[in-house]
Amino acid sequence: MKNQSAKRVNIVSLKLVKESSMLYKNRCVRSPEDGYQLLKQFLGDVDREYFVVVCLDTKTQPTAINICHIGSLNASLVHPRECFKPAILSNAASILVGHNHPSGKSAESREDVEVTKRLVEAGKIIGIDFLDHIVLGDGEYVSLKEKGYI
Repeated sequence: MKNQSAKRVNIVSLKLVKESSMLYKNRCVRSPEDGYQLLKQFLGDVDREYFVVVCLDTKTQPTAINICHIGSLNASLVHPRECFKPAILSNAASILVGHNHPSGKSAESREDVEVTKRLVEAGKIIGIDFLDHIVLGDGEYVSLKEKGYI
């Protein structure tokens, strides 16, 4: 018998991502209020900041919802690359983003405005419309489109 040395084997671990669905009775997102209702239904009662991307088809019907980032109690790091990835993969014509403020106050922050501006510019380059950024609080919301940032 030959004495062979051990060979290193790389182990690849795959995690199964569970896909789920929900019913959205309005079918289309035609206003910030519609976007808020959809996001509120999806986010529920989360205890930290969730940044969510809603991918929409040409009729502004949601085709996919992706949690882009889960932050801490008061912050979430968002990069345009991560926001547009699910949109590209799902052949979205446009996106709507939203996040909650665990503090319950829906007022937009300076960082929210800056992220929105970066996402609008990235959307123009990629060719995917950026419709709105909605900030959810306790029973209320702020649309950055309605505020004039988009």
